[in-house]
Amino acid sequence: MRLNNYLSAAVAALAVAAVAPVQADITLRHALTGETLDLSFAKKGGNTEQFKQFMQTGKNPYNGNEAAVKKGESLYMTGCSGCHGHEAEGKLGPGLADDYWTYPRNATDQGLFELLFGGANGMMGPQYVNFSTDDMLHIMAFIRHIYKGDPKKADWLK
Repeated sequence: MRLNNYLSAAVAALAVAAVAPVQADITLRHALTGETLDLSFAKKGGNTEQFKQFMQTGKNPYNGNEAAVKKGESLYMTGCSGCHGHEAEGKLGPGLADDYWTYPRNATDQGLFELLFGGANGMMGPQYVNFSTDDMLHIMAFIRHIYKGDPKKADWLK
């Protein structure tokens, strides 16, 4: 009887651990307010192993991955190019391929993700309604891939 109680408790603990969110090493903050971002608003399907890795390190694991860059380009063309241009040269929104960042934290993967997820000033609304967190990492990989600025200013390369 006692063994059954221990086994039941162990199974229950494992079940809770399996559905519990991954403990993050980074804290994501809104680009304007500094408030902690609420990831519960995220579009479904983005809680991939790569996103979990990103939440531990603040570095995009898709950077430099050709397949991820290609997927990111497709997502960017669909959801971002209307404001930022097909080559990220800037139109209604700022250019994204150079080394001038409207929000300096965008020089880091964590900062760029925070802006994509939570939005910013002007027309840049939160993108969690349009893209999953994993999609955002793909878009970021594309943006990093087309970067034409000074590599010394590319904090995500360090």
